[in-house]
Amino acid sequence: MPFNRNVYERAVYKEPAPIRDHENPFEAMVKRFDVAAQILELDPGFYEYLTTPSRIHITAIPVTLDDGRMKVFEGIRVIHNEILGPSKGGIRYAPDVTVDEVKALAAWMTWKCAVIGVPFGGAKGGVICNPREMSPGELERLTRRYTANLLDVFGPDRDIPAPDMNTNDQIMAWILDTYSMHARRTANAVVTGKPLILGGSPGRREATGRGVMTVTLSAMERLGLRPSECTVAVQGFGNVGSIGAQLLAEQGCRIVAVSDVTGGYYNANGLDLQAMMDYAAQNNRLLEGYPNADPISNDELLTLDVDVLVPAAKEDQITQSNAPDIKAKIVAEGANGPTTPAADAILRENGSLVIPDILANAGGVTVSYFEWVQNRQGYYWSLDRVNRRLDRMMRAAFDNVYDAAAQYDVTLRIGAYVLAIDKVASALRIRGIYA
Repeated sequence: MPFNRNVYERAVYKEPAPIRDHENPFEAMVKRFDVAAQILELDPGFYEYLTTPSRIHITAIPVTLDDGRMKVFEGIRVIHNEILGPSKGGIRYAPDVTVDEVKALAAWMTWKCAVIGVPFGGAKGGVICNPREMSPGELERLTRRYTANLLDVFGPDRDIPAPDMNTNDQIMAWILDTYSMHARRTANAVVTGKPLILGGSPGRREATGRGVMTVTLSAMERLGLRPSECTVAVQGFGNVGSIGAQLLAEQGCRIVAVSDVTGGYYNANGLDLQAMMDYAAQNNRLLEGYPNADPISNDELLTLDVDVLVPAAKEDQITQSNAPDIKAKIVAEGANGPTTPAADAILRENGSLVIPDILANAGGVTVSYFEWVQNRQGYYWSLDRVNRRLDRMMRAAFDNVYDAAAQYDVTLRIGAYVLAIDKVASALRIRGIYA
């Protein structure tokens, strides 16, 4: 496929975006899409189709609070694309959820599924709330009403939710139960990330962090680095960050810094991750006040002199402002959208290999696919089988992305977008447009 280097350089290098600490996430997705579309010489009609969400659902969620008051929350579900299969994507509960954020996350799910090779389209959901200020009963009523409002959207063959930020297997259980009560049957495959007793898959909770570990090891092999000689800093100590850090440590890496919303914690000799996880479990899931490390800021963590940086927190953490100071040889994006488009060019110029989010954190949707398959078959796999299949798919996807990036002389991110967009566009071309 012909590739116009001048167009690419104008898009990425010659006209960098102005300094922004908070890039609109959907615009950030489209900027990467634009470069890949130019490489592929994508038909303008296909371009418009693939950058436009299929459906956006916004719903009012009235909830009776524990004190008797009624409060109305806003729920969102975006179906970006269903060309490769039923849409798939998590649900996040956070006070700063926006439609643009959910649109971007849904689009990233489309490209993520295509890159990793699972037969799903992309979706994402969110509820604007602060779950830390809500009781378990309030969260249950919120979740059940959100599910009931979207009964015509969700379904094992239509749209399959999963956990995301501030949601977990208990919330998925409430979604399963609410949907099943209305369907008059137990529909295990309507949601993934469920408790094992309700049809969840072994390895699902650890899957995203395990995928981060797998592609990081693949990148180390390509760069000739030994895990036992590598230092790692991890931003974010939630499910992805803590498990990713722990698994990298098991491979011999020295984890010298981690952080959460309370700040960063550094020990040049290596952190005791199990002790930190135990501390957080007893401290409202926070590391605040952890005694056996030096306190640093989240900004300082990002610019530490380490071999591997894993941003596993939120969007727009690596920007044009701090990218020049990042020293890591490998940046493995455990979070969605942690690097702005302007920062991408700086990281490449400085020699950092960025493993993009749509590849690095695809382990979660991969094992979600395994869970959905097991639910459909009524036959469940061992943890060893799940992990072996996940490892194989993540390594194959990394190799495909790395080779595509080398073929077009672009970043791994653009290589991943090229592969994903080409796959979805090819399927669309064969299916045709129904009118």
